[in-house]
Amino acid sequence: MSLELQLKTLPNKPGVYQFFDENQKILYVGKAKDLKKRVSSYFAKEYFGKTKVLVSKIRNIKTTIVDTEYDALLLENNLIKEYQPRYNIRLKDDKTYPWICIKKEPFPRVFLTRKQVYDGSEYYGPYTSVLVAKTLLELVKSIYPLRTCSLNLTPEKIKNHKFTVCLEYHIHNCLGACEGYQTPDEYLENIQEIREIVKGNISEPMHSLRKRMLEYSQRTEYEKAQSIKEKLELLEKYQAKSTVISPSISDVDVFGITSDESAAYVNYFKIVKGRIIQSYTTEIKKQLDESEEEILEKIIINIRRKFNSFSREIYIPFPIDLEIPNVKLFIPKIGDKKKILDLSERNAKEYRIEKLKQVKIVDPERHSNRIMAEMKKLLHLPEEPRLIEGFDNSNIQGTNPVSACVVFRDGKPSKSEYRIFNVKTVEGPNDFATMEEVIHRRYKRQLEENNELPQLILIDGGKGQLSSAYKSLELLGLSGKIPIIGIAKRLEELYFPHDPVPLYLDKTSETLKILQKVRDEAHRYGISRHRNKRSKKTFTTELDSIPGIGDKTIKLLLNRFKSVQGIKQASEEDIEKLIGKKRADILCKYFKVEE
Repeated sequence: MSLELQLKTLPNKPGVYQFFDENQKILYVGKAKDLKKRVSSYFAKEYFGKTKVLVSKIRNIKTTIVDTEYDALLLENNLIKEYQPRYNIRLKDDKTYPWICIKKEPFPRVFLTRKQVYDGSEYYGPYTSVLVAKTLLELVKSIYPLRTCSLNLTPEKIKNHKFTVCLEYHIHNCLGACEGYQTPDEYLENIQEIREIVKGNISEPMHSLRKRMLEYSQRTEYEKAQSIKEKLELLEKYQAKSTVISPSISDVDVFGITSDESAAYVNYFKIVKGRIIQSYTTEIKKQLDESEEEILEKIIINIRRKFNSFSREIYIPFPIDLEIPNVKLFIPKIGDKKKILDLSERNAKEYRIEKLKQVKIVDPERHSNRIMAEMKKLLHLPEEPRLIEGFDNSNIQGTNPVSACVVFRDGKPSKSEYRIFNVKTVEGPNDFATMEEVIHRRYKRQLEENNELPQLILIDGGKGQLSSAYKSLELLGLSGKIPIIGIAKRLEELYFPHDPVPLYLDKTSETLKILQKVRDEAHRYGISRHRNKRSKKTFTTELDSIPGIGDKTIKLLLNRFKSVQGIKQASEEDIEKLIGKKRADILCKYFKVEE
């Protein structure tokens, strides 16, 4: 069946669609409220990048109709996990994370496992930190004596004395259920309290322990009362360490997200009784330039399944096209709810920074490519700014003006290509005229010598300096061919030619950081070269004023003694050996008179 015919016969109902290539290999899985509208949209408009490649490969379409959009989302989630299509974002199972298992058996064991066995046992987690899982399990075992053996403790075998107590009983880690020293009801009462603790609900076990402590105390069983008091103290310490959000926030799921060109980073908080009991952050690689909204729609279902969450309320940073039966999606604006959402987003951003630092070390080329792509997008450039040239003027009260040109390749300084320009046509401190002269000289020469032109010019200054530089590009016929922007120091605003409204980038943006590096390096280089020029001018002016001492003699003296001060401190004998007795006498007399 042709694609055209398939598109005409698609139903206007919610469901899941699958795209296949010529070899019937699955390319992409998606969900839709209206299958006909959504699938037809791929062929009705022009796409770019990976989406364009995907559409060109589609040879067959299969659809599955479901009752609701939520059912479609669940089915899409399952199909992506099963087939891992090339153009879908990767939904990881993370099956290696540990769980706390309460085994389905007489006198249930409680232990850590990385493998789920579907035999009716209960699994709590997964725990992204093994240390956290072990700490919680150690807490549980220090409060409740539990068996660790794998014996089949059926009532018949216990009654017939098939087992004998082991060392665990003698060191008080187990109460000897195998010989009937502990009843099933007593053991299961402890298991119920353990369930509440691993769920994050500590208040109920604490209430139960306090009640037992009072009962023992009233019966004058003070040793048992003291033992329970110690267990209560352990629970109180554990409770104090958990992150308290607000008593007004009960059972809630919180999702924060941040993203860049290649990936999204999602943080999840599971909150029970006003406390964060689990935090999980993951990286999701983009395949088709998916938006944050699209990614969040998919990942919410995936993460809630992973962590067995049945919370009736979810906090998210922006509206998404998702409906979950009996669950309210809420966008907090103020108060404690907004604070916890902000905390989740900060966690996502920190995770992204950590990942990028790792990539920078392990794969610097990938790191550079990502930054270049981000700069192209944020600065609205026609191509990635692989070559950036930055300019800054330097003078003090109009003396010895110079202008620095620094060169950055792939976001890194290329110091061998730096240039300094001695200003020739401008008198006095005139930044605008200086910038106009230097830009014209730089790119006139680049054109004459057929040298590589930059993909971005950065001017240190606001609208005035930018306009002057742009005027020179117009004279050379380069306006519109080389993007040029100005960066003003006060608020780090970016100015573009013919646009009075500046662009403000996020202060943590890597694009802004690269531009700041270029600006600061141009300033540093210009200042250092200006200082050298000014120093040399000072030396030669003083020596030039001495009658009978010419340029060649001055050069010899400075090469040998490095500075005027060095000459003054040198002995007459050393000076005479270098420039002869006659000139040495003239020089020494001059310095003696000066003193």
